[in-house]
Amino acid sequence: MAAGRGIGARLQRGVYAIEFAFVFMLFFTLLYCILCVGLQFTFRFGLQNAAEDGARAALRYQPSLSQRRATAEAVALQRTAGWLPMAPVIVSRVCRIEGDDCDDPVCGAEWSQRCRVEVTVRANGMNRLLPVFIFAMPDTLVGQASLLLDGRAL
Repeated sequence: MAAGRGIGARLQRGVYAIEFAFVFMLFFTLLYCILCVGLQFTFRFGLQNAAEDGARAALRYQPSLSQRRATAEAVALQRTAGWLPMAPVIVSRVCRIEGDDCDDPVCGAEWSQRCRVEVTVRANGMNRLLPVFIFAMPDTLVGQASLLLDGRAL
């Protein structure tokens, strides 16, 4: 009987190492996924916050619509400086609510002349942040905000 136990134990010698390797890979994959999702949410909410701050800055009094757009872009760029690993693409537009005229809108206090400011902050190349698995993060993250302009202040 004792001889039978020795042969079985000798055959089972490497099983613990194989089990450890599988459990380690599973744990590492789970930890990597949590890290990727956490980074994705952090960067996405940061971009959203920058877009919202830019849109709020455009609500402050400016002499022209082009200066409102420039102020919105400058504030959004300032909010992304320092923590975003790549330069964002920031686009701000002032559009009429009716008809989506964004080229040269005529904004005013009338109901038909209502305008909104839209600020979009886009970060490209986000999937290169974490090495090894570039498919774990999206390539582009976008934050967007839109606010109604007060026509009485135009």
